[in-house]
Amino acid sequence: MENQDFLAYGLPLIEEDDIAGVVDSLRSGWLTRGPKTIAFEKAFAEYVGAKHAIGLNSCTSGQHLGLACLGIGPGDEVITTPMTFVSTVNTILHVGARPVLADIDPRTMNSDVQKIEEAISPRTKAIVPVHIAGYPCDMDEIMELARCHGLKVLEDAAHGVHTQYKGRMIGSIGDATVFSFYATKNLVTGEGGMITTNDDDLAERLRLMSCHGLSRGAWNRYTAQGSWYYEVLAPGYKYNMTDIQAALGLSQLNKLPRMQARREEIARRFNEAFAGCPAIELPADSPDVRHAWHLYIIKLNLDEMNIDRNTFIERVKTQGVGTSVHFIPVHKHPFHRDYFGQVRCPVAEEVFERIVSLPLYPKMSDEDVEKVIRVVLETIE
Repeated sequence: MENQDFLAYGLPLIEEDDIAGVVDSLRSGWLTRGPKTIAFEKAFAEYVGAKHAIGLNSCTSGQHLGLACLGIGPGDEVITTPMTFVSTVNTILHVGARPVLADIDPRTMNSDVQKIEEAISPRTKAIVPVHIAGYPCDMDEIMELARCHGLKVLEDAAHGVHTQYKGRMIGSIGDATVFSFYATKNLVTGEGGMITTNDDDLAERLRLMSCHGLSRGAWNRYTAQGSWYYEVLAPGYKYNMTDIQAALGLSQLNKLPRMQARREEIARRFNEAFAGCPAIELPADSPDVRHAWHLYIIKLNLDEMNIDRNTFIERVKTQGVGTSVHFIPVHKHPFHRDYFGQVRCPVAEEVFERIVSLPLYPKMSDEDVEKVIRVVLETIE
């Protein structure tokens, strides 16, 4: 029998201010990119300390757009991690480039910088670091590698809203950074994303290419101050954000500090509860960074258990706690296995067999948090 008190792995926090913002957009009659998108872009740029932010319909669109506008194309190689969602690699393929996988650091689960350096070839044109779970990659070393080899850096910060690296916000370090506002993320717009940059020329290109390559968008054409005339300056994409998404994004951004404080509180409680359990390796953290705690990923020390990871997940589920796994290494999916052939990333492959993402989101009550702790520890015992 299904447990009626099942705790979902992830839920967004939607409150009355979020609903009111979306309703206001619906009543305004302006549904596509317009004043609320412009306001959200400005507010988000200020939040991450970037000069420019361009609202998009997804993080995946941002990954493709960023690579294309950075000039990555056929014959180029792009180094990234095997421990990511497939869109990171797929968008490299979409621009005609070859993805190269650099194995991960077993503690942080981000790409090992030494492995990135070893993967650089004469064809390498860019690095795509992925800040998994909201813990930042070592950006000082990555940016130095990029400088020495003349490479572009497009940060995948799908998990990285609110992440800081040595006092700098993720979103203000690489050539460009892409964020996700998917329904389970720290800041949600349902579907949606943002790309940020400090490069004026790149920002102009990103904005142009995000909406068909038009010289002026609908907001510039259809308002009282606008002109109907436009020109197509490049074969762009249909990647722009809508005002409905932006309305939700604005209200979410206003309360992001409160939501993050709750995430940090839950992560702290988990850390305290699991610290003494030899079968659990806690997520990486460090005093010189700020973890966004998009995910709380534990690693099971299977030598201390008599069940494997998959059995653990099933037993936890039967006790009413949902979990997930982030991620199946990219090169283990059928299509990518054929594409990459004999490529191996032994650290990512070993870590994958042990990882479990526990529920962590602001909507969780203290009782929910204690339930997760109790079920995890009882299952291990």
